[in-house]
Amino acid sequence: MKSATVIGTGAIGTSVALALTRTGVAVHLNDVNSTAARTAEAMGAGSLHAPDGQVDLAILAVPPTRIATELARAQHSGLARAYTDVASVKARPHHELLSVSADPSTYVGGHPLAGTERSGPLAGRADLFEGRPWVLTPSAHTDQGVLNRALELVALCAGTPVIMEPAAHDHAVALTSHAPHLISSLMAARLEHATDASVRVSGEGLRDVTRIAAGDPVLWREILHANAGAVADVLNAYADDLNRVITALRDLADTDPAIQERATTDLEELLLQGNQGRARIEHKPGTSLADLAAISVVISDEPNSLARVFTAVGEVGVNIEDIRIEHSPGQGQGLVELLVHRSSAAELSRLLSVSGWTVSH
Repeated sequence: MKSATVIGTGAIGTSVALALTRTGVAVHLNDVNSTAARTAEAMGAGSLHAPDGQVDLAILAVPPTRIATELARAQHSGLARAYTDVASVKARPHHELLSVSADPSTYVGGHPLAGTERSGPLAGRADLFEGRPWVLTPSAHTDQGVLNRALELVALCAGTPVIMEPAAHDHAVALTSHAPHLISSLMAARLEHATDASVRVSGEGLRDVTRIAAGDPVLWREILHANAGAVADVLNAYADDLNRVITALRDLADTDPAIQERATTDLEELLLQGNQGRARIEHKPGTSLADLAAISVVISDEPNSLARVFTAVGEVGVNIEDIRIEHSPGQGQGLVELLVHRSSAAELSRLLSVSGWTVSH
């Protein structure tokens, strides 16, 4: 691929442009928001100058409800030889193509499974897609050369291609992305009128659950509108589980020991199902959380404490897969949680303890 046009310079569009520019592709930027486009250009994502002729690939980084119309407009202007998009909903654009006289043979749907709760071009990163799944949803009309061009795009962005049917994709992301965003937003909404005292005692768990609720409401309104049915199906099942939890919690106060015991069993089963479901999530390609173990190390609130922990782990030859830090201002110490391969955890915990660190595993 020698040239590309990215239409839409939000976080994902700018990230695609940065990744392509890094590999030497001549990228042209197009956005109705001139401020966003100029910002992306200043970041080195590409040029605002129109291409001299057809580009090899046009990437539509616009909301799902605008994919079909933007595609038709770009095709009618002869912008590119092939077209794809990065929207998180795929069935609706596929269905709308013919109604706007778009050519399905030069288009393949796409969705990189990477993102951030931040929005706008300044949230763009050239490495955003590295090792991440990138779904492609070719139709029966998609030309093989167009699919190959989209596969090349995924490779240049260092993603991992996954071929799916549009409807299967939409049901999958309803479960793994769209419904979780709504649930995060609902939890965060409980805080809007909470007392200051309640918010002050919030911990890392609340921050984890509500992190994605910071996403752009306008963008998420578009996404949920385009995938409403599939998301509602997921939330129906979620509501059944939630009602089961509520019933169990109420029954814990019952005077009948049998009812209390049943409630305790229901809660334990749901918590265990949560453990098992969480373990299925891939931490990175080829590694799920079930393969990892957490080691918690107490660190003092003084310079170089964190660096000394990393040095100690490196000296015993163990790779840290991820870290999480818990620390509150004013406290004399914090806690760093190291995720390492389960096979290394026990020995690493022993060696750190021998070296004088306070460790729990």
